Parts: sequence; C-alpha cells; structure tokens
Amino acid sequence: MPLVFITGASSGIGQAMALAYLRQGWRVALVARRKPAMQDWVAKLDGTLNLQADQVGIFGADVQDPDSIIAAAQACLSEMGLPDVVIANAGISLGVDSAQREDIAVMRQVMDTNLLGMVATFHPFIGPMQSRGTGRLVGIASVAGIRGLPGHAAYCASKAAVIAYCESLRGELRVSGVQVVTLAPGYVATPLTQRNRYPMPFLMSADTFAQQALAAIARGAAFRVIPWPMALVAKLLRLLPTAVFDRLLKGQPRKHRHTDA
Repeated sequence: MPLVFITGASSGIGQAMALAYLRQGWRVALVARRKPAMQDWVAKLDGTLNLQADQVGIFGADVQDPDSIIAAAQACLSEMGLPDVVIANAGISLGVDSAQREDIAVMRQVMDTNLLGMVATFHPFIGPMQSRGTGRLVGIASVAGIRGLPGHAAYCASKAAVIAYCESLRGELRVSGVQVVTLAPGYVATPLTQRNRYPMPFLMSADTFAQQALAAIARGAAFRVIPWPMALVAKLLRLLPTAVFDRLLKGQPRKHRHTDA
C-alpha cells in the first residue's frame, strides 16, 4: 500500500485528507502536536473502516520546532518506510497589528509555523526521494498568499512565501523525478476560519476540499487553487491594478487581532 505523511492531521484539512487517503486504501502517517486527539480519532475510525494493524502511524510533533518535526519524519522512515506523498499542511492564522510591538513575535510565530515548518517537514524526505527517483511533496498554501488583506499581514506573507518556496523547490527537483505540488485553498470550513468576521465566498467543507486536493495531487498539478471558482478570483486578483485593489478593500473589515476575544 502507498504511504502518505500529513502534518496538521489532528483536525481540519489535514484530518479530512487523511480520511480520504484511508478510504482509498493508503497507509497514513498522522503528524500533529495533539497526539491524543489523533489517537482518539483513529480509534473511532477503526470500527467503520476496518483498518489494518499497520495502516496508520501516529507521530507527535510541533512544526515550529525543526528538531521535533524532523524526528517525527525520521521515525516514520524507520517504522513505515519512505512516503510516496508528503503533505505539509500544518499552519496557523493570527491577526496582527504592526503598530503593536508584541505582534512582531506573533509574525515570527506564523512564519515559523507556516513557512519554516514546511521546509523542515520536507527536508528529511528530499534526499531519499531523490535517490528513489519518485515522490510528491505537497505544500498547502492559500489564496491569501496572492494579495495582502487587512489584518492578515502575517498569514498572507507566510502563504506568499510558501508559494514562492514551493515554486523554487519544484525547479530544483524537476530533474530528479520528485514532484512539488502547491495547493491554494480558498475558504474552507475549519477551526482556522470559524472566527473570521468577513464574508467567505465559495466556502467549502474540508471533506470536499480533500477530494479535490487528492485528485490534484494524483495528477501531479504544479499549482492548483481549490475550488475552481476561487481560482477565477485568484487570477483576477493577480491582474487587478494596485489602485483598483486598494479601492475594493476600502471600508472592508479586517481580520481580528490575535488578542481579540
């Protein structure tokens, strides 16, 4: 059975993608800080999916700590083997106000999780995948990485960096047989988005996103916005002149700051 390694697998998109892969008969390595939550989830699934004894591996790790996620990756390599697909999904979204001194630390936290956590997640697998000549590294970016949004400075900057990083890595690994897939979700109903105070067009469930994401990964798509109507919005956002974009944002609500209740 093929193997997929997924970070941020204790809830939301990560958990939905893990479930979709399990339903397809894959072995799955679940990775997140909340190891008990993953264990409880797998125990509940076992009765409905008839999981095989070695089909699921559970690894506790914090992607903000490179040593932690690298150790989890090495444990996966030792216990389950080299994955066919690695999905760097773990991420956080915290509103910031650059006028506030303490929010500089929040910006660092978001970048450490969303960007450097992805780099550390991919790192242990790149050499072995190159030696094998196959593998797919999947970075979960966001439509928010295409243009900056009010209050979203940390999140937008981190996801823009993810898009650029994955594009660079794709060029580096192209001749090795290792593919890099960048997925940019629009609005997905998860704990990450439930506190947003602004309209979320084309909001989709995590399960629906997972189905479309797995199809894009299987095709080896270089870059894919999900869902497709949001892809049209993303193209429009890229083309909008700055002055027009700024006028559209005038008066729009900003993301709440991380300290807001």
